[in-house]
Amino acid sequence: MENKKLCFLFLFHLINTQFSLAFTPPDNYLINCGGSSINTTLDDSRTFISDKTNQGSVFLSDTRIESLTDQNPSQNPSPLYQTARVSSKQFNYEFGINSKGLHMVRLHFFPFSAKSYDLNSAKFHVSVDGDLVLRDFSVERNNSSISNSVVLKEYIVRVGGENLVIVFKPVGKSGFGFINTIEVFSLPDDFIKDDAKLVGSNGIEEDKWQFPHIFEKIHRINVGGKKITPFNDTLWRTWIPDEEFLVYKPAAKAVFRNNPPHYQLGGASREIAPDHVYMTAQEMNKVNMSMSANFNITWDVPLSSNDVSRYLVRMHFCDIVSELLNSLIFDVYIDDYSAYRNVDLSQLTTHQLASPFYIDFVVDSEKSGSMRVSVGPSKSSNPSNAILNGLEIMKMVKSGQLSSQIESKKKKIGVVVGSVLGGFTLLCVAVFLILICRKKKSKTRSVECVSWSPLAVQGGSSHSKLSGGTNATSSSPGQHTINLGLKISFAEVQHATNNFNKDLIIGSGGFGMVYKGVLKDNTEVAVKRGEPGSRQGLPEFQSEITVLSRIRHRHLVSLVGFCEERSEMILVYEFMEKGPLRNHLYGSGLPPLSWKQRLEICIGAARGLHYLHTGSAQGIIHRDVKSTNILLDETYLAKVSDFGLSRPGPCLDETHVSTGVKGSFGYLDPEYFKRQRLTDKSDVYSFGVVLLEVLCARPAVDPLLSREQVNLAEWAIQWQKKGLLEQIIDPQLSGDIKPNSLRKFGDTAEKCLADFGVDRPTMGDVLWNLEYALQLQQTGRPREPHEDSTTHAAQELPLLAVVPRAPSTNIRMEGDDSYGSSNTSQVFSQLITNDGR
Repeated sequence: MENKKLCFLFLFHLINTQFSLAFTPPDNYLINCGGSSINTTLDDSRTFISDKTNQGSVFLSDTRIESLTDQNPSQNPSPLYQTARVSSKQFNYEFGINSKGLHMVRLHFFPFSAKSYDLNSAKFHVSVDGDLVLRDFSVERNNSSISNSVVLKEYIVRVGGENLVIVFKPVGKSGFGFINTIEVFSLPDDFIKDDAKLVGSNGIEEDKWQFPHIFEKIHRINVGGKKITPFNDTLWRTWIPDEEFLVYKPAAKAVFRNNPPHYQLGGASREIAPDHVYMTAQEMNKVNMSMSANFNITWDVPLSSNDVSRYLVRMHFCDIVSELLNSLIFDVYIDDYSAYRNVDLSQLTTHQLASPFYIDFVVDSEKSGSMRVSVGPSKSSNPSNAILNGLEIMKMVKSGQLSSQIESKKKKIGVVVGSVLGGFTLLCVAVFLILICRKKKSKTRSVECVSWSPLAVQGGSSHSKLSGGTNATSSSPGQHTINLGLKISFAEVQHATNNFNKDLIIGSGGFGMVYKGVLKDNTEVAVKRGEPGSRQGLPEFQSEITVLSRIRHRHLVSLVGFCEERSEMILVYEFMEKGPLRNHLYGSGLPPLSWKQRLEICIGAARGLHYLHTGSAQGIIHRDVKSTNILLDETYLAKVSDFGLSRPGPCLDETHVSTGVKGSFGYLDPEYFKRQRLTDKSDVYSFGVVLLEVLCARPAVDPLLSREQVNLAEWAIQWQKKGLLEQIIDPQLSGDIKPNSLRKFGDTAEKCLADFGVDRPTMGDVLWNLEYALQLQQTGRPREPHEDSTTHAAQELPLLAVVPRAPSTNIRMEGDDSYGSSNTSQVFSQLITNDGR
């Protein structure tokens, strides 16, 4: 009996030991290109040998390829990057493969300068195992992917031959290529399986997806934890913190575990992710999010390109927050799609807490330049919670051969013949497509989701750049071309801002600085200038111009023009003299607004939002309605601003738009927050919060107040339902509001803040009621009982005045991102058009 017990303990120890042993790759090549020392090491204590040492496995195509040495090593981050191989001719590295299968390939580039070469100006192609992975690649110190100007490119390659060849091919007559360091080593056989879940418009599809030849690492993120260096990773990887990717930081709470996780067979191993990834996480911060227990934690991560690509998204989980099994059940969303419902880590890890597990998803990007990942509570979860420990995003590299000098003549002939046949086939296809396109143009378009198109407006303004080109409304609905009449030269923008004088800065945000400027015709403007390296991209810039050049309404902030010279992305808006509504309510010391002024401002903002919702069959949902996005001109005329989070409403045959949660905390529609179903009633909810801000002169969320008062909407509605709303109004309004006007205003706000969108009024109804509240304030007489109905309010409203979008002589573009009142980073528009997505 004792022997059986010892045998069992030995087997148990053996099983657990396998998870703690360091991985030893069968193939392991660590090459210091151009270096002479074989003792060069990184901070992970590995030894990199010289490429001059050929031990039968490492081969440089031509040993005469020049070896370059950094003449200023004091600026070099590591001895490993003080040498390089460089050539104006194609050169190759060939590695003998002992164990076929998945291999890691890392290419290190550090562009130091030498007498004969400036590596910053290098331009070349790189192919790995026959596939092109870098096209027209150049390295610049200011665009590095890691610190100290080192650019690291990492690939997972499925090697099926006896050799792996890496080719460096210069581009152009003056081009040349270089490389500092190369890593090639084996990965575990099951490192990437072919059982990933395909995420798309139909949700999860269990169909098998084609395993690509090469994956390119885009992001590797340690959620809730600090940076992990190669020294602490069995595959010598670097994991970066997630803080910069969190869309709304107060929604997440970092948690950690002191002891290593419990690895299980069938789950994740230390090669999938190191201990430190599974010992930290972000969970729902239910203390801060007093509005509702149902919300998501969301990360927005930039992608490497804006083309349509396929990505492998790996999400790492380890339940380090639960005390009991089956108490953590949550949902996963990727790019507005439901990716995985009811994730129960207890079931997936065979009933073991703190046991690592990972799930792979295959996602097709949509040219957005970024990917959004969210976790949130499932309907079946009690209590509500969701976590994420780690996130990896890998691009699936499309197969594309790059010819090299090591190919045989037979292969070259095959390439030539294939090119001729392929060219002929491509020509036939092109002719066929042209005929089809011409035929389609002659037909009427079928019924589909219509794009945003404003009410027709004629005319321009001598104060705007519209006068210099085609009127923005001249294009047909759904046509999304940039209005060149709005272009402003960079020289004119420089002149307007006194060469971007710091004294003219009126705000800043995730995209860049906002300056007050004066054009040559004395028009005051707000100039929003993108910064190099900004996470906002060209598609958002173009979309902002396309949409705002078509929106014309007296109560919407106008776009004056744009500049895209010298790689600049600049938007110019009308300047709003009095700034954001919030500044006139609290916190700035400005003179208080009268009740009549506040009502007129609310009515103006409601008109602008009503126009957005009804200006086309599909309409636009603002998605970020708040007091800082309602601006006032010199006459206190209200205009809605900042369309960075806006998007088209549902199609004619749809009830909502399924999308990840965006907006500002305190203003978010709880139904949208919980179900990710966006409608125009989400704007109505947010506007209801603004109405209470106007009435009570306090922020939507104030964490310094007592718990029951933190959330304005919840606190004020309690008083409204008691019929005691007058007890919490702005003291500056004491004696200024007539009872009937207050009653109507409070009733309107309460209806806006209904839990479910179906119970809320339309923006037209809200506008009607606010105008009624203004009438009650002015006359004190209520209407007849039947007039106090909002059933057909929208039809009873007079036609909204739509005016040419000429800037006023006093203009100011404002938004939280523009004026620094929050961390909103989405400055440029994310409006989606059918032609553009």
